Amino acid sequence: QVQLVESGGGLVQAGGSLRLSCAASGSIFRFNTMAWYRQAPGKQRELVGGITTDGNTKYADSVKGRFTISRDNAKNTVYLQMNSLKPEDTAVYYCYYVTGLYAWSESRSGSWGQGTQVTVSS
Repeated sequence: QVQLVESGGGLVQAGGSLRLSCAASGSIFRFNTMAWYRQAPGKQRELVGGITTDGNTKYADSVKGRFTISRDNAKNTVYLQMNSLKPEDTAVYYCYYVTGLYAWSESRSGSWGQGTQVTVSS
């Protein structure tokens, strides 16, 4: 069982920046993928960005060049630096953990954080 605790959401004006953090604890496997998903009202949850323990990353096209995902394996923590935020980035952002590398889609065996609200005003 893996527990995920997110922090860093909030309200920001368009063009601003936010940094999300997610700390994992529990039965952390050496090789894993951590990611950020988001869900806006009335929309399906989507992958924002993911990163493996060996540093490979994947981003949604909509955030490429604006968002950066990183991780500290010693702390089992993943970060999402969000720059040049747009109103369409408004959503609940969820941290996700799954055992294995390059796991870029949701799995029943994955673990989820409680979610953190990001609101971007125009």
